[in-house]
Amino acid sequence: MATKNLSEYDITTVPDASNMIFGVVVAEWNPEITGALLDGCVSTLEKHGALPENIHVKTVPGSFELIYGAHQMTLNDGYDAVIILGCVIRGETPHFDYICQGVTEGVARLNATSNIPVVFGLLTTNDQQQALDRAGGRLGNKGDECAVVAIKMAKF
Repeated sequence: MATKNLSEYDITTVPDASNMIFGVVVAEWNPEITGALLDGCVSTLEKHGALPENIHVKTVPGSFELIYGAHQMTLNDGYDAVIILGCVIRGETPHFDYICQGVTEGVARLNATSNIPVVFGLLTTNDQQQALDRAGGRLGNKGDECAVVAIKMAKF
């Protein structure tokens, strides 16, 4: 459970992103949530100087496909960071566990083997309300947080 607002951060610690290029891979599943995450991410990147033409967004059908999409973007030498955005809501079967674990391991592997950072923006919630709370609701927007992380990691 988030203990702070995901959209709150010290603005003075975020580098200028005006010369950076970002890849963003967004899952189409749970579009109300992933669309809000994307809006937060893009607006925060732009707030810190990223030019709209330097934010390249691609969609994939579901959260598991985020790994492939991010990997393809890491192969393009033009990105300073790649951000994945998705949402998996627990259901009645173990599918939730397999998808969450697979995406987590896939993104970890990309971070260990790629020359650019891949930022993990996958919401893994027990219900729809928890997802809404983290996609611009009472706990802020995970997309904002991912944008800030991407900028900082690109400058690492």
